Amino acid sequence: MVTVGKNIKKARNKLGLTQDDLVRKSGVKHTTLTKIESDVVVKPSVQTMAKIAKALGVSIEELIK
Repeated sequence: MVTVGKNIKKARNKLGLTQDDLVRKSGVKHTTLTKIESDVVVKPSVQTMAKIAKALGVSIEELIK
């Protein structure tokens, strides 16, 4: 099953970003990002998703499909 976390990780790796890079670009806490990518948090808030999507240059829809 493809999850939001996997999609974020895939998009991040495609851009060659580390988690730290994404944390800096998005303003999302490191613990939050780690939890999302490891599927501890399966439904992140819309605000969090918006920040991550913007930092990755993709739409929220692309991350949740």
